[in-house]
Amino acid sequence: MTTFSALRAALILPPAFMRAVFACAAILLTLWSQWPGAAAGSFLADEWLRDSYLRLQTTDAAEPRILVVDIDEASLSALGPWPWPHARLADLVEKLLTQYSARGVALDIVLPEASPSDADGDLRLNLLSRHGPLVLAQAFDYSATRPELLREGTLGGAVAARGVPALPATGYIANHAALTQEAKVGNIGFVPDADGTLRRLPLVTSYAGRQYPALALALLDCCAGAPRLELDGTAQQRVSFRRDWSAYTVVSAADILNLGIDQDSAKERLVLVGSSSLGMADRVTTPLAASRPGLGVQAAMLSTLLDRQAGLQPAPWPGRAIAFVYALLTVLLLSYALPRLSAATSVTLLGASTALWLALAFFASAHDPQMVTTGPLASILFLLAFAVPYQWQLTQRRSRHLLDTLRQYVAPAVVAELLRSDLADPLAPRLGDVTTLIADMEGYTTQVEALGVADAATLTRDFLDCLTGPVIAHHGTLDKYTGDGLVAFWGAPLPNADHADLAMDAARAIVRRVREFSAQRVAAGFPPLRVRIGVESGPAMAGDFGTSFRSIYTAVGDSVNTAARLEQAARDYPHDVIVGAGTVERARRHHFLLLGERKLRGKEKPVILYTYDATMDAVPDPIPAPRPAALPERTA
Repeated sequence: MTTFSALRAALILPPAFMRAVFACAAILLTLWSQWPGAAAGSFLADEWLRDSYLRLQTTDAAEPRILVVDIDEASLSALGPWPWPHARLADLVEKLLTQYSARGVALDIVLPEASPSDADGDLRLNLLSRHGPLVLAQAFDYSATRPELLREGTLGGAVAARGVPALPATGYIANHAALTQEAKVGNIGFVPDADGTLRRLPLVTSYAGRQYPALALALLDCCAGAPRLELDGTAQQRVSFRRDWSAYTVVSAADILNLGIDQDSAKERLVLVGSSSLGMADRVTTPLAASRPGLGVQAAMLSTLLDRQAGLQPAPWPGRAIAFVYALLTVLLLSYALPRLSAATSVTLLGASTALWLALAFFASAHDPQMVTTGPLASILFLLAFAVPYQWQLTQRRSRHLLDTLRQYVAPAVVAELLRSDLADPLAPRLGDVTTLIADMEGYTTQVEALGVADAATLTRDFLDCLTGPVIAHHGTLDKYTGDGLVAFWGAPLPNADHADLAMDAARAIVRRVREFSAQRVAAGFPPLRVRIGVESGPAMAGDFGTSFRSIYTAVGDSVNTAARLEQAARDYPHDVIVGAGTVERARRHHFLLLGERKLRGKEKPVILYTYDATMDAVPDPIPAPRPAALPERTA
């Protein structure tokens, strides 16, 4: 079943119920995305959006706390291909710690194989790690599907529990036993995301009942010269990548060994030693680039931990709560606005909501690494895919029903205004303040008895045109034709504060048009025509009072009956228009002449009669845009 066919099926349900369903589904979508452990981020492309934010937020400002020593192509060319003798690595570390006064050194290199020729270098490296500020590396494997589990070298560097969940490992590649004994060792293994991008590192890994720190954490614990960092969060910690690779001071290993750089350049810094050489295959995909040295990720993690230790990381925000509240407010706003707006305007509003959230998430993402930035966007997209089409189809169905019923009763402008309103059922009977106009031809029988059938029909049609045109032009609702007359009213189906003045404008225009038509007939040898009009205002029930066989939109009430009696009373007055006291009270632009009291048929008390001041006919009657009054309450 397609989306539109499902929405058409939903049209049989109450609109309020369906809007509530859409609203709840949209809110639950964001709630699910933010729920701990829901793993909704990959499904909702959260990491893609976070990566985009990172590329905009990353800085090239120098990182003064870290020095990166790169066994680069120049070093390999100058000193020989990899693997280097372990004694050369020991020389590199010793020079960094003594002549360059580094605070601590971490080797982003695993040495799983022992060699007799490397025994002296291995002993020096082991002593530096056991008694000095050197951290060696080992790499844990987290794959549960590898056919043969990795078991290479000897693990070292186990620590006490750090208070955060440890990521379970299935295997490892470690240094050989002579290096590992009582040494400080950190893990450089990682688990890339499903798209192959490295965004997180496990700060603590568990294997065989013991826990092992990450390389950056082990270096921080060993050599940062500050209280031990208290950890919190999940097993995998997000790398902030606030600084790009160009922000780190990178020197060639050959320059360190040859004492070719300023010896103060590494003073009091934490040093990471590794390789960016393509030949050593230590390349990873990060949010900032498709191919970066793995050494750069270790530097970014160390920088992240240093910021956290120094209190420089972004202050924590309740990002997931912010996302949920934003989605809730957006859904409530759109649920209120969609029935009142066109489809194009609704889409524009959804676009504005999307842009506002993208701006807010840009700042909030750095303050809550667990927030799924695309959660509210998923809710907005859901509303765009379901709520907007549903409301459009509902509006189309409502429009067709309104047009079919009202096009013969009211002006097109009134129908258009009704379609824009939020009345649940504009045709449902409602009590409102209306003005009723009833017009009739005086002496109709006398006029047509001497005419043939065709001429009588032409006279009737032309006379009704004189009555109908002004009613429609002045935003009236045509109730019915009464043979040689009509009944019309103002103030329904759309409330209008000017209903009395609009009815009087129409009455004056009818009188003028009938007089012009009468003059044409007199010139052609026919007797003159006169129209009688009764106008009264007051409460009345207006709506569809039809049956299952026929729809009839009409108004009923005492003011409607009074208008009919006023029209009949006009035969006894020289005035074409007789106006009731209700209209006089409500009209703002017209002046009236008092005719006195009269006992009307069906009325127990005399009624005060008026007519309009004929001197106003010298002033063209305006056709103003209707001024809406307060809409009535929705009916169930």
